[in-house]
Amino acid sequence: MVPEKAQGIVVRTYPYSETSCIATIFTREFGKLRALAKGAWRPKNAFDSALDLLSICQVLVLRRSSGGLDLLTEASLERRFRVGRSLAGFHGGMYLAELLDALTAEADPQPEMFDAVETALITLSADSDEWSSASAPVAVLAAELALLQAGGHGPAVGRCGACGVRLEPTGRTAFGMLDGGALCTNCRRGKRGLVSVSVAGTAALRAAAARAVGRKDRDITIEGRVLGELRAVMNTYVSHTLGRRLNSARHLSNGTSQHL
Repeated sequence: MVPEKAQGIVVRTYPYSETSCIATIFTREFGKLRALAKGAWRPKNAFDSALDLLSICQVLVLRRSSGGLDLLTEASLERRFRVGRSLAGFHGGMYLAELLDALTAEADPQPEMFDAVETALITLSADSDEWSSASAPVAVLAAELALLQAGGHGPAVGRCGACGVRLEPTGRTAFGMLDGGALCTNCRRGKRGLVSVSVAGTAALRAAAARAVGRKDRDITIEGRVLGELRAVMNTYVSHTLGRRLNSARHLSNGTSQHL
């Protein structure tokens, strides 16, 4: 059996013995892997500190053909997750790791998800603590939407989630947690689990969704009050989608004026 090379993001690690650990790594080539890293916690090892949480790394892995753990033979660090004093950046990274883990199955490659999280981690790890803190909530929102869309759970924002009719950005928009997102006037009748999103919130959500799938390269700016509104909407939407609330969601901050 020959080790295979992959680029990965470390989603979680937990101890296996005094010197070894089990790592959950989301790879671009093979999807999510659970692998044993023997001797990873020895002073001298073959993993180059690459198994720190949310590190981006290159790994060599022996993949099991039927069940059980894969075996990591080597890892080299490409980029470390470092947010300095940015608490918003730290919590944003933890949230994306938990969301990525919750949305994916083992050995199911999802390169769009990998790219979305990698881009967000680079943004959150920006050199300037002040810039990272200001950018974190918007970077998390864009990556969150990209993950949901790649997994087939993306909320409808420009069209009605029930009938598909195009929605005009005028007035407040009904957002159905159980109905796939924004709803037109006709489809909202009799629905449960609705929230009302402001015009500014709807426009910001559309801009973030477009950025998430790469349809817009320009920067977007979302005011703090609008971002707070969207954070509440997305926390509830993700909870309904997954059937549970992510532990890290309660730590996400809103900030003031955010830039991506």
